[in-house]
Amino acid sequence: MNNSLVILGSQWGDEGKGKIVDLLAPDYDYVVRYQGGSNAGHTVIVGNKRYALHLIPSGILHEGKKNLITNGVVIALEELINEMQKVKDVAGNFEGKLYISDRAHIVFPHHKLLDGLSEKSKGKDKVGTTLKGIGPAYMSKYARTGIRIADLYDPVYFRHRLESSMNEAKEIAEKIYGVSFNLDINKIYFETLKMFEKIEYLIADTALMLDTALREGKKVLFEGAQGTMLDIDMGTYPYVTSSNSSALGLCNGTGVSPRLIGQAKVYGVSKAYVTRVGAGPFPTELNDGFGQKLRDEGHEYGTTTGRPRRCGWLDLVALRFAARINGMDGIIITKLDVLDHFDEIKVAVAYEYEGKEIKEFPASLKILEKCKPVYKTLKGWHTSTKGLKDKNQLPDEAWEFIKFIEEETKTPVVMLSTGPERSEYIWIK
Repeated sequence: MNNSLVILGSQWGDEGKGKIVDLLAPDYDYVVRYQGGSNAGHTVIVGNKRYALHLIPSGILHEGKKNLITNGVVIALEELINEMQKVKDVAGNFEGKLYISDRAHIVFPHHKLLDGLSEKSKGKDKVGTTLKGIGPAYMSKYARTGIRIADLYDPVYFRHRLESSMNEAKEIAEKIYGVSFNLDINKIYFETLKMFEKIEYLIADTALMLDTALREGKKVLFEGAQGTMLDIDMGTYPYVTSSNSSALGLCNGTGVSPRLIGQAKVYGVSKAYVTRVGAGPFPTELNDGFGQKLRDEGHEYGTTTGRPRRCGWLDLVALRFAARINGMDGIIITKLDVLDHFDEIKVAVAYEYEGKEIKEFPASLKILEKCKPVYKTLKGWHTSTKGLKDKNQLPDEAWEFIKFIEEETKTPVVMLSTGPERSEYIWIK
């Protein structure tokens, strides 16, 4: 029997997955990060200390867990090492606790430079990336000019790959963006090898590790980054991330057979409302006092960038879509307590487009931009749910909100997060 669980974002990211993974990690043997890069941010609060994790799985904060960064992740080595230093007080010695795939691709300074140039050139059409070089790193990967962790074992080969990659980036910068490229290849080469020495003892064949673990019946917790609506294939393209941030990325991001991973349960994390960072259509966005109130009450500012998040009412058209493509077994609702402060709560059940009502999430952004949400208005509870740990303490109106989500998505709500602390949650099913 497969005892594995996938925790992923059901919206445009920032749903609070870090806390959920941190909460569930004690029950699992392995915690696995399988896509994205340091453009993702998971904030976990332990006591009075806040940990912002971007690459390392949230399970690192627990004793006895094997934390894997697998081949689907693109890694900026300097950021990984800095992050290791920040969690060293709880992680201690990383040996036996953190494993890094030898097939993972590396993010280099020229990727970050190209990321900035690309965004700047788009003007008002910019995607709103974190400028961490993630998109260009994935571009290198698929153009077959990328550099993997395994390549660093052969310094001569690595030097050859680096020269080719940087020359290509230089040509792009000069010919497309009209900018001179002045990065020092020798400095990057030697600094990369020096950083590699610091993490070499953590490099492993993570695909083999996971295959063995799953066949032996070990419990594996897969930790998604970003959210379903940012998936490169199924999200609001082109305003998406550069990887499969839905369950679709599990097999190619880990190198594990669909026969093994396909048996895992999938829980999608959704805020009780919706936020997104960056550009792109957002049907339920509130550019008014309600939007600002959601932002203020929910402290909606990015973990990675500090940018204020765009806020809106819960969108069940998007959530139904996420439930379907991820095969979600359950929904985890976070930040329920943020809605304590509203007399009425609106929930989008459909979109109106050119006089017609549609209930399926459209692929075309031109259609999505013209969609207006069709709302169902629910009564607010105006009672504090913050910190509640017993489902019997929930006000009736909060139950109505939960049941409405279940009916519309045909997916059970299995857990509620009622605050940022580890202890502030309710298991419903």
